[in-house]
Amino acid sequence: MALVLIGFMGAGKSTLARRLAELRGRAPIDGDALLVERFGHSVAREFELHGEQAFRAAEEEVMCGVLEGAGARDVIALGGGSVLSARVRTALTEHTTALIEVAPEVAWERVHRDGSERPLARDRDAFEALYVQRRSLYEQVADAHLLWAESASGEYPVLVGRGLLGGERLAAVWPFDRLASRPFCVTDETVGELYGGQLGGLTKTIAIPPGESAKTLASADRVWRELAQAGMTRADHLVALGGGVVGDLAGFCAATYQRGVPVVHVPTTLVAMVDSAYGGKTGVDLPDAKNYVGAYHQPAVVLVDPDMLATLAPAELAAGWVEVLKTALIAGGELWERVSQTTGCEVNESTILDCAATKLAIVAEDERDAGDRQVLNLGHTVGHAIETATGYARYRHGEAVGLGLLAALRLSRQEHLRAQVRELLIERDLPVTFDGAPVEALLGAIARDKKRVGDRVPFVLVQAPGEVSHGSEVAEGDVRAAVEELMR
Repeated sequence: MALVLIGFMGAGKSTLARRLAELRGRAPIDGDALLVERFGHSVAREFELHGEQAFRAAEEEVMCGVLEGAGARDVIALGGGSVLSARVRTALTEHTTALIEVAPEVAWERVHRDGSERPLARDRDAFEALYVQRRSLYEQVADAHLLWAESASGEYPVLVGRGLLGGERLAAVWPFDRLASRPFCVTDETVGELYGGQLGGLTKTIAIPPGESAKTLASADRVWRELAQAGMTRADHLVALGGGVVGDLAGFCAATYQRGVPVVHVPTTLVAMVDSAYGGKTGVDLPDAKNYVGAYHQPAVVLVDPDMLATLAPAELAAGWVEVLKTALIAGGELWERVSQTTGCEVNESTILDCAATKLAIVAEDERDAGDRQVLNLGHTVGHAIETATGYARYRHGEAVGLGLLAALRLSRQEHLRAQVRELLIERDLPVTFDGAPVEALLGAIARDKKRVGDRVPFVLVQAPGEVSHGSEVAEGDVRAAVEELMR
């Protein structure tokens, strides 16, 4: 079963097939290049000489031949119109097909920037109509959606699809040859029992207790030692199977073990699927402050199977939904409208993809929190302080961030928006008031926030959904008032 990339012209299929194949130590198979080789001239010239019907017949023959002869770890880039053929669509059922997301305006810009002549990209209106026409067909054929993450220190694929980690599909999407790079796994005791067997052939599995209280240097020390005792080398890779705690801890251990080994993220919670698995932030907590020890370490791949959310407890799902809400406030637009108008905590693949894409776009411009990436901390300054002041035991991360959002909106002087967010939290049985620590303990934890510069703790404030600013100075009295309001 090969990994086959589909998508509209200009999506980047050939480029990403080459990058994915490099990860696997293989040569990519490019459908368009094979057609040019067969014709002896460009696709545009073939259209001129023989017309689109003759081109489609040749395309069908070549693509079906490629798919029938593809190896288990091959990466194939199909031409944008290949899926119009019923024979090709049937042949695709034997493989894992990933749809590369691209906006029509981006696709139009790319196909004209690269200098190649595309016979179906001469008229803008016709181009965009064709995009709409093919979109539903791509969705029907695709087993997963592919996003490509970029940052200053590295790039990696993100694959999102139901059933992605079951059976033969796992081998098609796994980035490494397991004979050359052995998989070692960090998970928690609950997730390991549920999903550890699905990953198959793990050399060693280390299961930590579930919950934030396990995200410590002591846990990291245990993981390092067990990896060393099991003989893990720099040629091997680590798998983070779990939620945000497991991802942060395993990523930190991967960043530091033998000065760095690759990590594959397999998120199993909503908070990890929409936020924490992306961007390369890793670390552990100290008793005095959250995420105080860590490193930036981008993953080799993120594999998201939304079916794993079926086993998540309702309270955990609700807590994870807060990160969806936070991301929607940052993104604004259609995502905010969708999130603010739906009921319950269930999210579809589209929402997961939109949240991931929002974060990845921000990280691509600012990997190390020097500027705009700080907006992703919306609600987290007070949220992290709540977790710290209560010993990481009273509130789930998302519950604390929800309270942090209310504080941030109070500091932003957005009364109507705060009331709207408060109602959204109440509808999902999430806390909107705080207890468990005195005001002074909470203010002390805020003062130790890892983002502080000198004596100043910068806040992320909201002007409106989609209009969020970072680095804002807030008077101590206003912070105290916002915290005290949460305790009423």
